Amino acid sequence: MPGIDKLPIEETLEDSPQTRSLLGVFEEDAAAISSYTHQLFQAMQRIYDAQNELSAATHLTSKLLRDYEKQRFPLGGDDEVMSSTLQQFAKVIDELSSCHAVLSTQLADAMMFPVTQFKERDLKEILTLKEVFQIASDDHDVAINKYNRLSKRKDNEKVRNEVTEDVYTSRKKQHQTMMHYFTALNTLQYKKKIALLEPLLGYMQAQISFFKLGSENLTQQWEDFLTDISTSVQNVRREMDSEVTIMQQTIQDLEQVSDILYLPDPDPSKIPINRNLTRKAGYLNTRNKTGLVSSSWDRQYFFTQGGNLMSQARGDVAGGLVMDIDNCSVMAVDCEDRRFCFQITSFDGKKVAILQADSRKDCEEWIATINNISKRIYLSENPEEIAARVNQSALEAVTPSPSFQQRHENMRPSAPGRPKATRTSSQGSDSPALSSLSSLSLDSLVAPNTPIQFDIISPVSEECGGQAKSSGQAGRTNPFGECGDKQSEDGADSILHQLYIVHFLGSMEVRAMDNSDVIYETMRQILAARAIHNIFRMTESHMLVTCDCLKLIDPQTQVTRLRFPLSSVVLCASHQENKRLFGFVLQTGAGQTDDQPATVCYIFESNNDGEKICDSIGLAKQIAYHSEMGRKASEKRRELDKAKEKQQEELNKQKQIEKDLEEQSRLIAASSRPGATGNPDMQFLVLSNSQSEDGEVGEDGQKKAESEA
Repeated sequence: MPGIDKLPIEETLEDSPQTRSLLGVFEEDAAAISSYTHQLFQAMQRIYDAQNELSAATHLTSKLLRDYEKQRFPLGGDDEVMSSTLQQFAKVIDELSSCHAVLSTQLADAMMFPVTQFKERDLKEILTLKEVFQIASDDHDVAINKYNRLSKRKDNEKVRNEVTEDVYTSRKKQHQTMMHYFTALNTLQYKKKIALLEPLLGYMQAQISFFKLGSENLTQQWEDFLTDISTSVQNVRREMDSEVTIMQQTIQDLEQVSDILYLPDPDPSKIPINRNLTRKAGYLNTRNKTGLVSSSWDRQYFFTQGGNLMSQARGDVAGGLVMDIDNCSVMAVDCEDRRFCFQITSFDGKKVAILQADSRKDCEEWIATINNISKRIYLSENPEEIAARVNQSALEAVTPSPSFQQRHENMRPSAPGRPKATRTSSQGSDSPALSSLSSLSLDSLVAPNTPIQFDIISPVSEECGGQAKSSGQAGRTNPFGECGDKQSEDGADSILHQLYIVHFLGSMEVRAMDNSDVIYETMRQILAARAIHNIFRMTESHMLVTCDCLKLIDPQTQVTRLRFPLSSVVLCASHQENKRLFGFVLQTGAGQTDDQPATVCYIFESNNDGEKICDSIGLAKQIAYHSEMGRKASEKRRELDKAKEKQQEELNKQKQIEKDLEEQSRLIAASSRPGATGNPDMQFLVLSNSQSEDGEVGEDGQKKAESEA
C-alpha cells in the first residue's frame, strides 16, 4: 500500500494559515469519503434488504467499484493499487450477481456491520470534532482579541489576570481539540481503506461458504487474490494501530511541552530569546489608519521570505508582500494603546509599518530577525552562525578588556599601515607617538560615561545665531535655516570644491587629538552602542569639502545642517578594514572646561571610499595652509614696505631740518661780521621760506641755534 498522507500534529499550536489550508484539504477529503461511503452503504443495503433485487444491487456495487478510479479524492485519489483491487472485486461481484436470502444473516454480520460502524461512528466523530474545534477556535480568537485590547493606561491587575486565564484556557482547549481532530482525520485515511475492503471481504467469504458446492465458479486464483487482500487489510490495520499509538504519544509529549506556551506572554527566563534568527513566522497585529487620528488593528499571519516581509490572512491560499526589509531600520516603539510594538521603516523612509507582538519575547525576536535580514545575513551559507557571530561581536565590543591592544586586535589596522591612515590628518598628526600602543589606555582617549549623539540635532539657526551674536551684527533670519550673512557663500570661490554622500553614525567628546587611535576607539564604541540599542537608521547628508570649511547639507532641501571650520579639524582618518568608515576630530571653543577647548570626534559612513574623503580634507588643509602662509608673507611684505616708507620720510625730514639750521647759521654769521655797515639800531634777521613755514620751532630750538651760531 502507498504512503498515507497525514496532518502535522506538531504544528497545531502555531495554527498557521498553511496548516489551516491543509486542514481544509483533509476536510474536503473526509466529505468525499462520507459521500462515497453513503453510496456504498445504500448499495449493500439493497443486497441485504431485497433478495429479488440482489442481482441488480450487486451490479450497482460492481459499477461503483469501477467508478472508484474516476473519483477525485484530494488525498489518495490516484491510488493505482486500490483502483486495480476494486476492479478485481467488481469482476467477481459481476459473476455472483445472483444471491439468496439465506445469505442475509451472514451479510449482516460480515458486510453491513463494518460499513455501518464506519458510517455511524467514525464519520460522525469527524463531524463532531469539527464542530468542537470550530467553537474552540472562535473562543480563542475572542480571548486573544480581548487580551490585545487591554488598556495600557488603565492597567487593572484583576482584569488582566482574568483575560490571561481566558487566553490560557481557550488556547489549551483549541490546541487539544485540534490535535484530536487531526488524529481523527489521519486515522480516517486508514479507516477508509478498511471500511471499503472489510465489507467486500466479508461478502465474498460469505458467498464462498454458502456456495461450496458451486466452488467451480471460484478458482484457486481468486482465493489467492482474496487471501492477499485480507493480508493487506491486516497490514493496514497494524500500521494504523501503530500510527495511532505514535500520534497519541505525540499528543502527550506536546501537551507537556506546550503547557508554558499557552500563556500569551511566557517567562523569558524559561524560554530564552533567540537573536540569531534569519527567518520567523507568527501572528502579529498591524495598525491601519482609518482616519486622520483614528486607527484600527488587524491580526494577520506574518512571515519572512528572503529579504521580504509577507502577511497572510486566515483562509488565504498564499501571502502578500508587506515591504522589502533589506537595508531597513527596525526599533521598538511605545504606542499609547498597545504593548510590545515595533516599527519597521523601509530603506528609503517612504513606507512604515507598526506591528504588535503577543509577548516581549516575540517582539524582541522579530526585531532581531528583521535586523539580521536587513544586514543581508540570510544570503550567506550559514546565516544563523554568522548572525550569532555578529551579535557576539557586538556584545564583546562593549565588554571592558584589560588593555587597549586586546580591544583593537581585530579592528585596528596593523602597525605598517598606520602612516597611511593618518596621512590626511592635521600638521600635528605626523609627529611620532608619545607612547607605545600597548601603553595607551581607554581613559586617555575617551572619557568614561561619555554620551553619544546618534543624530544631527544641532539646528543651523543656533549656529548662525551664535555667529551673528559673536560678530555683533544682526542678520535677517532665513525661514529655511540658512544664515543671512556672507558666510553662507563659503567655498563659492574656493580652489577645492568636492561633494560626497555620507551617513552620520554618531559623535562623542574625546580627550586625545594627536593619535588616530582615538578615531578607531570612537568608531568601536559608536558601532557597538548602535548594535546594542538596535539603532540602525542613519541620517544621510551631502558633505561639501572646501578650502574654508566642511559642510553637511540636507540632500532634499539643500539646507546646511552643520558647518565645521577647516582650521578646527585637527585629525582625520579612515578605517582600513571597513573602507567606508571614516571620522575626524574637531576642536571647538564651545563647552570649555578648565580653560580647555572641547574636542569632539565625528564618525561617518560614506558611499565611496572613506580614504578619498580624508585625502580631500587633507588636501584642503594643505591648500588652506599654503594660502594662509602666502597671505601672511604678503602682509609682512606690506608692513616692511610701509616701515621703509616711513623711515625714508623721517630721514628726508631730518635732512630738511639740518639744511634749514645750516642756512640759519650762515645768515646769523653774516649779520654779525665786524665790518658791517648801517645803523646799529636797524638790526634784523632774514629767514628763508622753510624757516617761516617751520616757525613753530620751540624756544629751546631757537636757543640751540643761537648757541651754535
